[in-house]
Amino acid sequence: MTEIVVEFGLSQSVGALQEAAYRLIGEASCHIDTTGERHICRLTPKRADAEEAIRARFLDLITDENLRDKVAAQTAPIRNVIVALAFGALARERDGSGSG
Repeated sequence: MTEIVVEFGLSQSVGALQEAAYRLIGEASCHIDTTGERHICRLTPKRADAEEAIRARFLDLITDENLRDKVAAQTAPIRNVIVALAFGALARERDGSGSG
């Protein structure tokens, strides 16, 4: 089988590459190396006729992971406030019902 090599600069997070590789596990094996200023992903498709589709799907999955990371970073402060308010309300409820 042919190996597909996809390279990224260090600005691409390894985490997103690993997540994409994991989501691709049924279709291809992936080995990620970081050398110098590059992340090098070597994909080995499980089917010989799927090379171009695997490359495209891998890039799509990386894009999806990058977007998930961006959205999570933007919404984290709001999520933290909501969680704090919820726990505060639970604590007040518990304190109120325990003394009355």
